[in-house]
Amino acid sequence: MASHNPPLDALVVPSEDYHQSEYVSARDKRREFVSGFTGSAGLALITQKQALLWTDGRYFLQAIQQLSDQWKLMRIGEDPSEDLWMADNLPADAAVGVDPWCVSVDTAQKWIHAFSKKQQKLVQTSTNLVDEVWKNRPPPEINPVIIHPLEYAGRSVEDKLKTLRAKLSQEKAHGLIVVGLDEVAWLYNIRGSDVSYCPVVHAFAIVTLNSAFFYVEKRKVSDEVRLYMEKNGIEVRDYSAVITDVSSLASNQLNMSSSSIDIAGSNGTKVESQSSGLIWADPAQCCYALYSKLNSDKVLLQQSPLALAKALKNSVELDGLKNAHIRDGAAVVQYLVWLDKQLQETYGASGYFLEGDGVRKPKPSDSEKLTEVSVSDKLEAFRASKKHFRGLSFPTISSVGPNAAIIHYGPQAETCAELDPESMYLFDSGAQYLDGTTDITRTVHFGLPSAHEKACYTAVLKGHIALGNARFPNGTNGQQLDILARVPLWKDGLDYLHGTGHGIGSFLNVHEGPHLISFRPRARNVPLQASMTVTDEPGYYEDGAFGIRLENVLIVKDADTKFNFGDKGYLSFEHITWAPYQRKLINTSLLTSEELDWLNSYHSKCRDILAPYLDESEKAWLNKATEPIPA
Repeated sequence: MASHNPPLDALVVPSEDYHQSEYVSARDKRREFVSGFTGSAGLALITQKQALLWTDGRYFLQAIQQLSDQWKLMRIGEDPSEDLWMADNLPADAAVGVDPWCVSVDTAQKWIHAFSKKQQKLVQTSTNLVDEVWKNRPPPEINPVIIHPLEYAGRSVEDKLKTLRAKLSQEKAHGLIVVGLDEVAWLYNIRGSDVSYCPVVHAFAIVTLNSAFFYVEKRKVSDEVRLYMEKNGIEVRDYSAVITDVSSLASNQLNMSSSSIDIAGSNGTKVESQSSGLIWADPAQCCYALYSKLNSDKVLLQQSPLALAKALKNSVELDGLKNAHIRDGAAVVQYLVWLDKQLQETYGASGYFLEGDGVRKPKPSDSEKLTEVSVSDKLEAFRASKKHFRGLSFPTISSVGPNAAIIHYGPQAETCAELDPESMYLFDSGAQYLDGTTDITRTVHFGLPSAHEKACYTAVLKGHIALGNARFPNGTNGQQLDILARVPLWKDGLDYLHGTGHGIGSFLNVHEGPHLISFRPRARNVPLQASMTVTDEPGYYEDGAFGIRLENVLIVKDADTKFNFGDKGYLSFEHITWAPYQRKLINTSLLTSEELDWLNSYHSKCRDILAPYLDESEKAWLNKATEPIPA
């Protein structure tokens, strides 16, 4: 920082990679390298005398545990935001460095505005300073690009490009810079393995009214993929060429090579003069390095048209997601059956069904004991046995007792806790299948839960049911719905510090926008629409004691209402996640008759839907777990 030209008063180290990804590859975990904090969200700021880390409520406890005393934790929503802190605490004329590839247009412009009060300046570093001191930085991986078959994608690349070009014409734009890895993968019907848990390829795309480009490390592209791209009118170029091509796009000089196929005449889109059009860039995803090559008054800074198109699942994707969740539900039930048996045999636990102290057994040996990691490995094995399994969709949150109060806890084999039958156990997990992505959370107790634990679990369940059963008019956004999941907790003065729901990909990222269900203002931006997916995951966390979360994936669908006020049309949700809620954690006296009816109906469907995937002993366990609860 001191030897940089100009010398830097501060350096920002974001969590994101060149594509503003939530989950990044090992060599892009720069913020984790400098801070030691492993959460997926956060921003590090290093000045000549201080080191600060901002993160959100999911990670407060984790950050406290992982940060050394050289770091100060800044709690998003409680402490000043990073732009205000820098503007107020750094000297006038301060130079603040950032790698412009790792920061979005939105974020960079927010900082520049904040810095203007004291003539501070944002400096784009020509190299990443963290990389210069990261001696053992992992090398780049060369993983192949994979074609995602139409039988799972449901829409052809030709159809997607035709729709996109019509949107460009409508917005008087002649080109779109595609930066998000999941958007590139969705648009070109490809997948990869460049980022753990996310089946994506490190790549950019540029689409104009009469051309399309795919920027990728060429060693990842087989002859089959190259021919596939050519057939779809897409030219493959080197990953590093994107910055010069963005400059060419800005000066209306970006052209396909003569060997590429020009599909302008066959896509049904009228080709307009490029010189009069805008260049479309998503300010939340486009990195500042690329934006800096554009003429700012010729840029359409607007959410990518691919974000909503990807979120609105087609019928093939919806069927695939439903089937994937059935197989996934079977794996979760098999896991619960196995875990119930192991805890009874190894620890003398009373088990999943009985409330009691159990039978004390001698402390198990190291080879026999169950840990947060060893049991989550078993859950992964059950999933891996299922058709179309391609890996996990995020690191499994397997957490017992106080660890479950760390919202995004990540157990490590060397330090994780042993399972305790007298403590709550929360597992939040999911998988990538060729036909869909899954995400489910259940919280269970294999001993004697306290009345307080039961009351908290029941309040979370009531919120979960209330949101899942909601009916609402078209145009309703996720911020308006978020309250439904919280009201039962609020009645007892309880709450949780995370959002309530996120979209989910179709064999893509487990967290998918542009919509979400949350108290955060950005949940107002996009109304929910039929054929979107969204999770329903309220929770409650008591520091040092326990954590509770329940999560199902829902599909938004048209509701069959008696009336249709304002001719708006109404929407509702369809559950596609199948696994039981633990009867002994529910204080049924707190449930209304409608809630009880829903619970019994859901459990009845679980039995019918999962039975074909289970053996006789597993079916018997599930039948017991889903017995009707009397009114």
